[in-house]
Amino acid sequence: MAKLVSKIYGDALFDLAVEEDNVDAMLEEVRAVRAALSQNPDLARVIANPDIGKEEKLALIGRIFTGRVSDNMAGFLKIIVEKQRYGEIDAILDYCTARGKEYKKIGVARVVSPTELSDEWKKRIEEKLIATTKYVRMEMTYDVDPALIGGLVIRIGDTVVDTSIQNKLTDIGRKLMRTSLEQKERMQTT
Repeated sequence: MAKLVSKIYGDALFDLAVEEDNVDAMLEEVRAVRAALSQNPDLARVIANPDIGKEEKLALIGRIFTGRVSDNMAGFLKIIVEKQRYGEIDAILDYCTARGKEYKKIGVARVVSPTELSDEWKKRIEEKLIATTKYVRMEMTYDVDPALIGGLVIRIGDTVVDTSIQNKLTDIGRKLMRTSLEQKERMQTT
């Protein structure tokens, strides 16, 4: 259900930004709203409090955001509060950000390696991803997992490229297990 809510509300905000040709501004405002919300944890408690009336909550949102973000974003936040969807605000903003990045052809990649990669390797990986995907720019994050032994695991959205030695060893183990089971079955049927 939360995924559907984030899609419905996120699509509405994103489509409005596309219609008004201000996707960049929308992405900046999403970052600003996130920063404001993370710096004011009391705001979430007030908005989520059922003892506080909707009008008070809307007035609070107005005081905090009017003049600091566009009228569209301030209105959007008020709709979220009015429709009692504030609990899904993070998912909605995540969805909006993802749509905006896809629209601008900005890929988000996570690269896991067994050791820290040099700046030269990071640059080469980013260039290769840009050359082999639809993206014109990449936002890269790098993590280290010594269990990989060697190789890389690269994740872009739902796509995973796993060239790690750990994965290859796991695959070999599965093949050996499958072969062993097939041999047992053949022996039992003969």
